[in-house]
Amino acid sequence: MTNEADPSALLREVGALMDGHFRLSSGRHSPVYVEKFRLLQDPKATERLCRLIADRFRDDRPELVAGPTTGGIILSYEVARLLGRRGIFAERAERGRDFQRGFQVRPGERTLIVDDILTTGGSIREVIEAVRRAKGDPIGVGVLVDRSGGRTEFGLPLFACVELDLTTYAEGSCPLCDAGAPLTVT
Repeated sequence: MTNEADPSALLREVGALMDGHFRLSSGRHSPVYVEKFRLLQDPKATERLCRLIADRFRDDRPELVAGPTTGGIILSYEVARLLGRRGIFAERAERGRDFQRGFQVRPGERTLIVDDILTTGGSIREVIEAVRRAKGDPIGVGVLVDRSGGRTEFGLPLFACVELDLTTYAEGSCPLCDAGAPLTVT
């Protein structure tokens, strides 16, 4: 792998950080897109970024690592493995997200929340609330990529391996469309 110290370079190397003209799931257009599964298919690359999260929160003494489905499943396992702790995930449920499949958060259990791509923070907030409903103690949030440019707040320490402030455009006012750039639907 190329640059050991630069997570952005790693994302580009595995093809997860892409330049072009993309229509996002929100309908907005962007010149940059992050395809998390291009990273998550590579165990060594995923481990490198998860190690950054584990190292950032190691001194906070997490006892449990939890993430939302889908990408958070892989990340909660890997960060937990690196910390020598349990890793669980929360699935969609009637009230946001819940721990199912026999997963439990013990009362007072210091829980690190992890996820892949932070855009609005909705999934992470749902996991934090699920931990709190179980009387656990959320101690921080670790993500691979923060697409919000650092503008999302959880009331907990937040660490992102890569922070991006991505420009997006409404479909009718996109300079990439005006320039005739081919559009990729994500």
